[in-house]
Amino acid sequence: MEITKDTLIGELLMEDYGCAAVLMGAGMHCVGCPASQMESIEEACMVHGMDADQMVAVLQEYFNTKKEQEA
Repeated sequence: MEITKDTLIGELLMEDYGCAAVLMGAGMHCVGCPASQMESIEEACMVHGMDADQMVAVLQEYFNTKKEQEA
């Protein structure tokens, strides 16, 4: 999965609910909130005062590592 700042939190969670731990570890404890499902990574980072580019990189690394482990 290619992650961008426009990727919705809901899309991430549908792809792999395990990324919720990555988001919560970064301080986004609202991943279970229905409203967060339609927020982009950029919007969520803005609300939490986080760098969206850094969050995209962390999430992309998570998905890349998972893909490598499955191969």
